[in-house]
Amino acid sequence: MRGHVQAFQSWGGVPRILLYDNLKSAVLERQGDAIRFSPALLDFAAHYHFEPRPVAVARGNEKGRVERAIRYIRDNFFAARTFTDLDDLNAQADAWINGTASDRACPQDKTMTVAQAFSQEVPRLLQLPANPYPVEERVVVKVGKTPYVRFDLNDYSVPHTHVRKTLTVLADTKTVRILDAQTVVAIHARSYDKGQQIEIESHIKDLVERKAAAHAQRGMNRLQQAVPASVELLTQAAAKGEHLGAITAALLRLLDRYGADQVQTAVLNALQRKVPHPNAVRLALEAQRQAQQAPAPVVVQLSENVRLRDAVIHPTH
Repeated sequence: MRGHVQAFQSWGGVPRILLYDNLKSAVLERQGDAIRFSPALLDFAAHYHFEPRPVAVARGNEKGRVERAIRYIRDNFFAARTFTDLDDLNAQADAWINGTASDRACPQDKTMTVAQAFSQEVPRLLQLPANPYPVEERVVVKVGKTPYVRFDLNDYSVPHTHVRKTLTVLADTKTVRILDAQTVVAIHARSYDKGQQIEIESHIKDLVERKAAAHAQRGMNRLQQAVPASVELLTQAAAKGEHLGAITAALLRLLDRYGADQVQTAVLNALQRKVPHPNAVRLALEAQRQAQQAPAPVVVQLSENVRLRDAVIHPTH
């Protein structure tokens, strides 16, 4: 159907009758003259007002002109031709059609060229409708935990707000559009590779910022549960325009090193001194440690590798 639409647009009109060679996408069933057309083809034909007509079975002569035209294109355009990509091949085809192919003598009437014969046919073509028939591939997809939809062996990004939703992919030869109901949420250039991730930079940036915010929120919740006095310290720090993320991270490091009870006491000390800052908490912790004559806390850095982290170390003799 996409080929039909492109042909109609190229010709500037629609033939009144189109012949088909009983292919399954056109003719679902045939018993003699009784023909059951594909409903999709009938809907398409109704949109353009042409009559689909299958040729008789085993009557090659009825489509001889088509076969000769294909042989002409194969032998005179494709033979020994080189091209870099599909766009280059299409550009060369357009130039060849408008030049060599159109300037040759018409096979049915040698007194005129193909271009002259076509100019006589154009007034007999049906007028194109105001809107072309929609011929995009349509696929309903489910977004998983990551903001990507799978289409034609590739992954295309969507906004992180659409994870775990059911979306619709509409694709033509160049573009992939992703819709949530009637709203377009992403437009990508179509890829014909396999296993590629095609991304829009803003989708990834928004996702990273959301993850960072979620990470900061989790850290703040943990701090508030372990050290209740940190709520007041963060409130006072915010009033002074301090960076709450950096303060939270610093207090979490102190929490891991000294423990919840020690940090709670140190935070209360900093608030009493009206200095809502991690440095004041750190100084209070050191003062507490020295008063208790306790050794300096040591942070143990364990390997992320489970096998190394759980390895048994035998002392040497």
